[in-house]
Formats: sequence, structure tokens, C-alpha cells
Amino acid sequence: MFKKLFAPTDMTQGSVWKSIVIFTLPMLLGNIAQQFYSTVDTIVVGKYAANGDNAIAAVGSALPVLNMLLVLFIGISAGAGVMISQYFGARNREGLSYTVGNCITITALCCAVLVLVATPLIRPVLVMLNTPETILDGCCSYLTISLVGIAGMAYYNILSGIIRGLGDSVSTLIYLLIATVINIALDIYFVAGLHMDVAGVALATVIAQAISSLLCLWKLSRMREHFDFGLAFFKPKAHYVKTVVKLGLPSGLTQAIFSSAMIVVQSLTNCFGEQFIAANVVIMRVDGFAMMPNFSFGTALTTFAGQNVGAGKYDRVQKGAKQGTFIALGCSAFITAVILLFGKGLMSVFTDTASLVEMSYRLMMILAPGYIAVAVTQSLSGIMRGAGDTMTPMWISLITTVAIRVPLAYGISFLTRSPELPFGQSICIQISLLASWVLGAVLTFLFFRLGRWKNKKIK
Repeated sequence: MFKKLFAPTDMTQGSVWKSIVIFTLPMLLGNIAQQFYSTVDTIVVGKYAANGDNAIAAVGSALPVLNMLLVLFIGISAGAGVMISQYFGARNREGLSYTVGNCITITALCCAVLVLVATPLIRPVLVMLNTPETILDGCCSYLTISLVGIAGMAYYNILSGIIRGLGDSVSTLIYLLIATVINIALDIYFVAGLHMDVAGVALATVIAQAISSLLCLWKLSRMREHFDFGLAFFKPKAHYVKTVVKLGLPSGLTQAIFSSAMIVVQSLTNCFGEQFIAANVVIMRVDGFAMMPNFSFGTALTTFAGQNVGAGKYDRVQKGAKQGTFIALGCSAFITAVILLFGKGLMSVFTDTASLVEMSYRLMMILAPGYIAVAVTQSLSGIMRGAGDTMTPMWISLITTVAIRVPLAYGISFLTRSPELPFGQSICIQISLLASWVLGAVLTFLFFRLGRWKNKKIK
């Protein structure tokens, strides 16, 4: 029984909703654990750094730039996940072997190029984004350390995606829990003990994620009953590299679009001062937990759809889409209610500054209903991606982010300017995000119903 718990799961048979829920629960716990990386960072610097609120703002201003640097690996992970799940469903051992090996090689090359190219650009980019002088050095320290240690982050995302594509969400949960405990201990030691402030939380996260990536690599090396894990499969092979790029590029571009919008909006956010920046960081931490069920169900449905499309069971995919979306909607409705009822208590975990708690709570109330809309987007997008249609979610993201979120944020800011508010109403950030979430849900539902994703199975 214990061995079965950590073995790949065949999701092409048995109860549909049970398969989805059983696979999702460990992954949800893992995603929550991963969210603790950044959450503990925020709590520790907020409580123990020399200037807690500015330290929170420094970490928050650095994150959009860091997310942009990770888009390459998100693309590789997405492409690999679809290929792994479909090859596993089709029982294609050779396809599995080359996909795993080629992804490891591609990731190593991308890490090397990124460190060499991006490191000298960190400070100029932060200056260009109007990052306040009071937090500029902290942002630079956080990004430089994160970038030097980016291999750990990259390999964890990609290798854990491969393991989940094989239907094993328990192993990645265990590895994340181990890394989270290490991260918390190092956060406290580096910041409260050694007074390293923002640099300390960055270093703690890099070390913890490197450990989790090594554990994932060890797990893959012990799964040879499903694929071959040897140097011969690490040599890039055109078909598999092209397929990873074809499937992963839209997901990478989706994240790039989102990260670019975050950076553009961050420039506007920075205009409203350090306290508003810090409030947005607090919101992001609560938002990270609120989004976890949506992202977890989306990833689970990608694996579910991939395995069943690989096995040719499209009727089962349709059932999974319906049942998985309804479960995700129920979870999001519950989380929204919790935020509405206990929001101030959640905000006070991160800071003792009363005005910051009040501002964070007020802004969070605007976003809370949007989590229900995101449940629809993530679930149905997961089905489409698993089936091999990674382009449609990309276009929807492009429309909602570039055509809606960014113009709406700057438009509201411009129209509400006054002598007292030279940059307009700060709530423009949250209103524009809520509008993009709702439109994204509507478009995703319509394109899912069109059914073009059914013709995207990989060869």
C-alpha cells in the first residue's frame, strides 16, 4: 500500500471525480507548501528586518521581474507535462524516455544562458520600473541571489511536472514539505539570527528549492519500470525538442504576457508609494493561497486529460471537465467566503501596522469574487492543455491581459487624477485585475464548448 501511494497513477480508468480529487489533494497540499516559500519570506522580513514594511515592499517589487525570468522553464514544464501524460496513457516507453532526458538537457542550457545574460540587467530594469530608492538595493539583492540559484527553481518546476504527468502527486508533496521546513528554518536563521534582511530570505529559498529539485531527480532515477533513464536519452533529439517547444511555447508566452503585464502594472503601483506596494505584497500572499485550489485542479485536469486523450477516451475527458470544474467552483466559493469574513485577521499575520492591514483588506475585498471566475478558467484551460491545445489559453490570456487589464488600470488611473491624487485612484490595480479574470472565464468557457481542442493530440 505504501509503495502504491508513491507510484504513478493510471487515470484512464475508475471513477472520474475520485481520480481527479485523489490526484489533486496531494498536489494542493504541495502547492500550499510551495506558497509558504514566499509567505514565510514576507512574514519574516516584515517582523524581523530592520525596516519591515520596506523589506516587504522590496520583495514584492522583485517578484514580477523574477517571474518573468522563469517563463522559459514554465514553458518547458508545460510542454513536458502534456507529453509525459499522453505518452503514459498511450504506454509509449520510448517517448517517455526521450521527453524526460531532453527536458533535463534543455533546462541546463537555459539556466546557463539566463544567468549570463540577465544578471547585469537587474538594476537597470528596476530603475526603469520606477522602483523607489528606499527599496532598490533590497530588490537588487533578492533578484541577484535568486538568479544565481535559478537552477534549483527551474529543475524543481520541470521535474515535479514530469512526475505529476506520470500520475504521482504524492512524491512531489513530500519533497516540498521537506523543502518548506528547511526554508522556514533558514529564513529565521538568516534574517532574525544573522540580520541578512532581504538577501537572507532569497538565499533560504534558493537552498530549499535546490534540495527539492535533487529529490525529484532522485525519484525519477528510480522509476525505470516506466521509462529508461540514461545518458543516451539526454542527447537532444529534434522531434522531442520541437514538440516540447510547440506545446510549451504558448504556456511560456502566456506566463510571459502575464509577467510583462505585472511589470507594467508594477510601474504604476510604484507610483502610489511604499505602503501601497507593501499592501499589494500582503494581498499577493493571501491571493497565492486563495488561488491554490484553482491551479491545483487545473494541473490535475491537464494530467487527467492528457492520459485519457493518449488512451483515446474522449468521453471520459468530457466527464472530467464537468465534474472537475464543479468541484473547483465549490472550493473557490468557500475560499471567497473565508476571505470576506476573516480578511483583516489574514492581513494582520504579515504586519503589525494598522493602516497597512486596513488598506490590504479593503483592496482584497475587490478581488475576492474573482476567484470563482478563475476556477472556470483554470479547470477548462487544464483540459485543453492536456489534450494538446496550448494555443487557445495563450490567446485568451493575451486578450484579457494586454487588451483589458493593462489599459483599464492606466485608464482608471488617468481618469481619476486630481490635485490630491496626482496618479489617480490606487484601486485601479485591483479593478482591472478583477475585470480580466471575469472576461477570461467567459472566453475560456466559450472556446471549450467549440471543441477544437479534441483534434490536438500529439503524435
